[in-house]
Amino acid sequence: MSREILIDTARTILGRAGYKLSPPMALRSVCFDIVGRKDNIMLIVKVLGNVDALSRENAEEMKVLSEILGATPLVIGEKSSAGILEPGIVYSRFDIPIISNETLSDYVLRGEAPFIMAAPGGLYVKLDSALLKSIRESMDISLGTLAEVAGVSRRTIQMYESGMGAMIDAAIRIEEYLNTPVIRPVDPFEFRGDKISRHELFGEEKTGSVVLDHLLGMGFGITPVVRSPFEAITRDDRTVILTGLGGETDKMVQRAVLASDISVIFGKHSIIIVDDEKCPGNIKSTVVVTKKELKHMEDKEELTDLVMTRSGE
Repeated sequence: MSREILIDTARTILGRAGYKLSPPMALRSVCFDIVGRKDNIMLIVKVLGNVDALSRENAEEMKVLSEILGATPLVIGEKSSAGILEPGIVYSRFDIPIISNETLSDYVLRGEAPFIMAAPGGLYVKLDSALLKSIRESMDISLGTLAEVAGVSRRTIQMYESGMGAMIDAAIRIEEYLNTPVIRPVDPFEFRGDKISRHELFGEEKTGSVVLDHLLGMGFGITPVVRSPFEAITRDDRTVILTGLGGETDKMVQRAVLASDISVIFGKHSIIIVDDEKCPGNIKSTVVVTKKELKHMEDKEELTDLVMTRSGE
């Protein structure tokens, strides 16, 4: 199946489930294909035929964007080098959840959460660790007894009770012995990756861009990005602004439109900073600011107020 069909299928599923979606991405260099929102659930989605094609660089940028924008990074795919992605299983690469369109459909349209996680070494399930420990202790079952039933060590049972996933066979034996369901469903939209390695820049730090460095000097924090339709995320305590830098006119407008679509989904602002003073005031909801205007601003409140005014807020 082509990647275009996979993307269309994912968009159809999310749309039917009530997600507000960004229009199809026209830039192939962007690290994601879909952004979507339903109530407080926000997704940044990459769609791949073979999920092994997800690069570490794209994954890291997806995680950075997700952390700043309060979203979940998600990869939807068809297969990996090990074979077809099975329904009802959550895979992962670089700590990003990976599911098939079938699993996505089951979850968002039918409310059927997957129960199995694929990880190095095999297939695992999540256990309700607090319930497991409570039942074991209330039934006066020792760690050794439960370990013998499950076919694992006492230390492994302790780790199950601390939140570690369990091999499927061991989990089923535990459930049958306790006569209580302790296997929990997996939320594929739950992201618990490692701490993001890319740091936000502040104050006297430098980005290598005169414009972004000026924003730093105004008091904003700057997170540069390279695989997005904007060059940086600019933020302070009040606002998060998707920030683009104007260059070639056609490409600049294309990126400004994409940034606008994304900012609307996430409830943020987007700006593009350009040389040409004849550029329009807005490109969709992306506010156009000239370098000359920015040069005369010394305080972040000035830019924030300008963005709010031109956004009609």
